[in-house]
Amino acid sequence: MKVPVIRQFFENATPEQLNATLEVLEAFCEFRGVSEAEVDVAGEMITNICGALEVHESVKGGMAEREALNAFSQKVMGSIDR
Repeated sequence: MKVPVIRQFFENATPEQLNATLEVLEAFCEFRGVSEAEVDVAGEMITNICGALEVHESVKGGMAEREALNAFSQKVMGSIDR
């Protein structure tokens, strides 16, 4: 998870675009010929896209962009600490 990447995705892509990209990356990961390294990279991208989607939802709900980014970061870090 990289907050600057999530911010870029949030600022430059609509939720519809992010969802379409997410579907493509998930399908890519299911191909038999995909290496583990490629799946790792795609997985990182999927995490960042999901973060941007969550930020979009939070902002839509009235939260400021900065607060939404921080809340998502804390949520991820909190789940890692468990």
